[in-house]
Amino acid sequence: MSYQVLARKWRPKKFSELVGQSHVVTAISNGLDNDRLHHAYLFTGTRGVGKTTIARIFAKSLNCADGQSANPCGKCGTCIEVDKGSFVDLIEIDAASKTKVEDTRELLDNVQYRPTHGKYKVYLIDEVHMLSKHSFNALLKTLEEPPPHVKFLLATTDPQKLPITILSRCLQFNLKALSREEIQSQLSHVLSAEQINYEKPALAQLARAANGSMRDALSLTDQAIAQGNNQVLTSVVTDMLGLMDKNQLLRIVHALLENDQEKLMAQVDSLADQSPDYRTVLDELLGLLHQITLTQIVPDVCKLDALSAKAVYQIAKSISPEHIQLLYQMALQGKKDLPHVADGRMALEMTLLRMMAFTPAIFIEDLEQIIQDNITAHMVEIDEKIVFDNIIKHQDAPLKQQPEATPDIERESVDTELQASNIAAEPEPEPEPEPEPEPEPEPEP
Repeated sequence: MSYQVLARKWRPKKFSELVGQSHVVTAISNGLDNDRLHHAYLFTGTRGVGKTTIARIFAKSLNCADGQSANPCGKCGTCIEVDKGSFVDLIEIDAASKTKVEDTRELLDNVQYRPTHGKYKVYLIDEVHMLSKHSFNALLKTLEEPPPHVKFLLATTDPQKLPITILSRCLQFNLKALSREEIQSQLSHVLSAEQINYEKPALAQLARAANGSMRDALSLTDQAIAQGNNQVLTSVVTDMLGLMDKNQLLRIVHALLENDQEKLMAQVDSLADQSPDYRTVLDELLGLLHQITLTQIVPDVCKLDALSAKAVYQIAKSISPEHIQLLYQMALQGKKDLPHVADGRMALEMTLLRMMAFTPAIFIEDLEQIIQDNITAHMVEIDEKIVFDNIIKHQDAPLKQQPEATPDIERESVDTELQASNIAAEPEPEPEPEPEPEPEPEPEP
């Protein structure tokens, strides 16, 4: 028997085997058990989260020989044929390759005929947003009022491209991207069942690279197994994904905090020998700064792997939250600058040197706290000589004092002010009245 890839071999065959998407499974299961079924369902979400898988399990549940149920038997002819993709009443259509209106009309011509073996004839249209405008128009009437024996299951990664007239005729279920914990747990289960040795940090890296897609995670795991000679090893996955070694990233951060230019450039040289993707390097640096910030502010929320937890915790104790925020913004700006430079290494070097140039001054309180915490080799090394020289300079610097006024000068100024105020307060004397003129003598007769 030929080898079957993990993504196909471990495709869920029952609702209970699905990873995540409990909100969708609950709604469909209740509808099946209570016989309250809509005629058209639309499943949306990113790649590899279970849209087509849920639709196939739904079709199996509708046509199971044991009766309509949310838990199909998986053993009858209908269930086996659906799993193999050969059930005649499940018509799967790839809308990306059949976009013409003629293809849609050919499909609709057969809608009126009853199912051959099952209870329902199920039309599963994948990537339905790829249909042309005329195809959508041809589908509208049938989608709104289909025959009672027909169910439409539509799946798409881009629901924004669907006409509102199509959306209004369907029950819509948005499938969420899977969390890293869900993906990592499923990978662990699959590898244990396959009897393949693995390292937990390697699974964490695969879960992160999958970006919410279970299918992508299983495909990457297949690749890691091939490269690791039937094992999933952290070193192999790191090289395969082009990721940075976590210890090397920590050494770069230590060089920044120690303000050691030579050590920093040596780490960049070592990194350049690996021909990395410098965008990935900055992404890894941003992720580490994010972990340090969470460790400082909400340590219970931050989930660190055992290999780097101690080093991250020590860095978090030796640097202020304000400094971390400054470094984060600079790394973010460096990532934005990457498309505008010819050499990615140049952008990385300028970003790191900018971080070093804008390192805030270390205050005396910080120094005392660091000494009390008994900093180890993983923590910031401080040049005590420079700090204490600055302290001595500040202590020896003479203070500028204002000259004191002598008592005599002060007394003189006060007397002068009082005299001036007294002079201003005295009223001016009134002028003396002029003497009356003497009467002229009368003339003699």
